[in-house]
Amino acid sequence: MDGLAALRSQMYAMDGNAAPNECSPTRTVSSEHSMNLPNDHIVKSYDEEQQRLVAEIVRMGEMSVAQLEAALDVIERRDEKAAQRIVANDEAIDQLEQQISHDVMRLALRGPMARDLREILAGLRIPADIERIGDYAANVAKRSIALAGVPPLPQIQGLRALGRLAAQQVRRALEAYRDNDAEAALSLRADDARLDAQYTALFRELLTYMMEDPRNITPCTHLLFMAKNLERIGDHATNIAENVWFLVHGDAPLPPREKRDETSTVDHA
Repeated sequence: MDGLAALRSQMYAMDGNAAPNECSPTRTVSSEHSMNLPNDHIVKSYDEEQQRLVAEIVRMGEMSVAQLEAALDVIERRDEKAAQRIVANDEAIDQLEQQISHDVMRLALRGPMARDLREILAGLRIPADIERIGDYAANVAKRSIALAGVPPLPQIQGLRALGRLAAQQVRRALEAYRDNDAEAALSLRADDARLDAQYTALFRELLTYMMEDPRNITPCTHLLFMAKNLERIGDHATNIAENVWFLVHGDAPLPPREKRDETSTVDHA
């Protein structure tokens, strides 16, 4: 109980108030008074705050997708300054995640019910996935700077196609979260196998290209890392979808899904 009390005190400190003294008569009076507050007003206020939080998380997700699409664009344009701006912009996503986490903890102080607890958990998990998506987009932009100094490779088109599919998956995940649509989340989750298959095909193509000419090893290695970053973005979109399912259905088990990332078992011979 001491650890729980300490956690509650920390949460109240974030809210700028002292933790209530459980043994104090003042708390009893306060509790009795709170019972007389108009319940519909409390619920409306909580719902409005929760809806604002969802909107902020979706906005954060849209920022990360914009980062990804901009990173894909600079690969083809070979624009080093634009790539550096994308890397610098990642800090804005990081700061927004911190603000959202703070807002979620403030919402948790409002005495949530079971469904509300799922909202709070999703409000912590989904921004963490979005933050990682932003990081991967920044990594793609960094690699594009290194590629700008070598002749363009034909596999760049395959990388862009993979990136467009990853961005589409993230957008679908954000829409499912915004609309509270578990079925859309489930469909997106199943489609991750298509992204895995596309990543595996590009992985094999790059390995073949590297073996044909050692001069291709360095630029192809950059493309391999970039492709892996895009595949991981797809995985984080799947994580968001699974959190939408949890939000709607609680601990109801998810159906098994197909995985087609075969890069760890590719026969290189």
